Amino acid sequence: MDFDYYSKKLHSNRLKECYDTAPLRIKKYLEEEIQFVLKHVKSSHVVLELGCGYGRVIRELAGKVKEIYGIDISKKNLDFARKYLEGFKNTKLMQMSAKSLKFNNQMFDVTIAIQNSISSFGIDPTRLIEESCRVTKKGGIVLLSSYSDKIWGKRLEWFYSQSERGLIGEIDKDKTADGTIVCKDGFKATTFSREEFRNLVEIMNLEAEIEEVDNSSVFCVIKVKN
Repeated sequence: MDFDYYSKKLHSNRLKECYDTAPLRIKKYLEEEIQFVLKHVKSSHVVLELGCGYGRVIRELAGKVKEIYGIDISKKNLDFARKYLEGFKNTKLMQMSAKSLKFNNQMFDVTIAIQNSISSFGIDPTRLIEESCRVTKKGGIVLLSSYSDKIWGKRLEWFYSQSERGLIGEIDKDKTADGTIVCKDGFKATTFSREEFRNLVEIMNLEAEIEEVDNSSVFCVIKVKN
């Protein structure tokens, strides 16, 4: 997926509409993702979210942590997020790419890139993980997630709904299958499987656990080595 699509076409109120109009099963998946993240954060933590969009996840976490930073490549997303997060004084939003984070080493207790960001960012997963681990404190964690293949049918239904609303292009039925959704306007959404997570962390010699949540998402929980 070329993340530029989100920056130019699917941002701010249009992106929010994708989530607001999601089917009930998808809303449950999104909520279970957040609940899984909440199990890994504390009130003393400083957290970083990569690809924060309009602030959907930050809004759920802000009241549970000391401070939370969000980055996104889309200025329009960030402008929308600042209004959406008005009143949450412990949030900081910045425009930057996840492949080159403008933060010092070991700044955060927890770094998250959920809701299939490892695929949708369109950057080298190894680079994403290296940067995420670099800015996370030793003994801290990095949380990455993608879709479980068990929710493929409902996920596809959700994307058809987005297409019908004109939020994304027409679904290319000939090219859409096996976890990959392709639209005729250039949009492409892939996934990262449990096996791909496992192979990647083994190659990178990282300490990690792979866990399926709610039969809908696959989480890779990386513990940054001391």
